[in-house]
Amino acid sequence: MARFKVLISAPYLIPFIDRFRPMLEARDCELVVVEVEERLEEEDLLGIIGDIDGVVCGDDRFTAKVIEKGRNLRVLSKWGTGIDSIDQHAAAAHGVEIRNIPNAFSEPVGDTVLGWMLCFARRIIEQTELMRDGAWEKLPGHALNESTLGIIGLGNCGKAVARRAQAFGMTVLASDIVQPDADFIRQYNVQMISTEELLKQADYVRINCALNPTSDRIMNESTIGLMKVGAVLINAARGPLIKEAALVAALREGHLRGAALDVFEDEPLAIDSPLRSMPNVFMASHNANSSPAAWDRVHERALNNMLDVLESR
Repeated sequence: MARFKVLISAPYLIPFIDRFRPMLEARDCELVVVEVEERLEEEDLLGIIGDIDGVVCGDDRFTAKVIEKGRNLRVLSKWGTGIDSIDQHAAAAHGVEIRNIPNAFSEPVGDTVLGWMLCFARRIIEQTELMRDGAWEKLPGHALNESTLGIIGLGNCGKAVARRAQAFGMTVLASDIVQPDADFIRQYNVQMISTEELLKQADYVRINCALNPTSDRIMNESTIGLMKVGAVLINAARGPLIKEAALVAALREGHLRGAALDVFEDEPLAIDSPLRSMPNVFMASHNANSSPAAWDRVHERALNNMLDVLESR
């Protein structure tokens, strides 16, 4: 009988788990690998968590009810950074350690955000579609060094975007409830201001907050209303940072020029979501982390984080 029974439910890791199976079995682990499309919900987990010692998870819904039922559960190792899908109070109360991987995907996410801004500034997608339709039309654009970027939350991903924006000559504003890194601020010429002033001044607003009770729907009717007319809202962090109904209204009314979204309030995004039919909305399927090299590093770190806790106990 194996010493540890471990659940692998991180959807990016599952296709590659056979690479790591010999290592895990050598560490006396019995593997439970489940089929996952996007995440496991509470009811999915309740049926399998009872005798599991450790988990490498994605955005699975580890509610208090699930954690309470995990009588052997010792560690939840997040494949990635965000742990908002885990009831952290319940985990602490039941002695379950939570491990994650800070800075896991800052570089590919930074590239994605910069790419979206370039698409809006240079109107790359619109011009391509016009050419495909047989048109020969010259659309007005602008250079990024003529624009102001506002970053709400200057964490690792926020810094990755700031570095790229500075290289393009953008004016970079940022707001954060945490004291920023003074050396970084100075090196990349970031201006720290209030969130309210940032929203009023920025041509592009990039949300980079962790999802928690203070940031849930931080972009709503009131805050979106503060944004400049013609500004663009970008979210590659967590979907519930934006109240989607308020965003849709601002886009329909012409208050915002557009939006770029990798994440949504509910995922997968509903087929009938109005966002899907808006030509000024760029979208992806929660995939801004796409980078095989980064994935490989996170596979190993997530597994080792889980094993470190199990073996130390």
